[in-house]
Amino acid sequence: MPTITPISDLRNYGSVLEKVTAGSPVYLTRNGHGAYSIRDMSDEEHFQKAEAMIQLLCELNAGIRSAEEEGWISEEDFRNHFRNRRSEKQ
Repeated sequence: MPTITPISDLRNYGSVLEKVTAGSPVYLTRNGHGAYSIRDMSDEEHFQKAEAMIQLLCELNAGIRSAEEEGWISEEDFRNHFRNRRSEKQ
């Protein structure tokens, strides 16, 4: 469960940080509106992994749309493309 705290409570930041646990971030408000969040590092790692997964899925969907619009390539053309790229790097 998140904790909502005014940003002025950061004067005593130790007590604010004690409230932060995995799965329970602390949200800091300024003038009654959300301004910042403090999360446990394990939550941050999960967030970054989820963000990377979403980006990968978006790229895969773009590739599928492109293939459906422009046509699919053969497996042999696919393999040759990456063989050529590998040999160019060497």
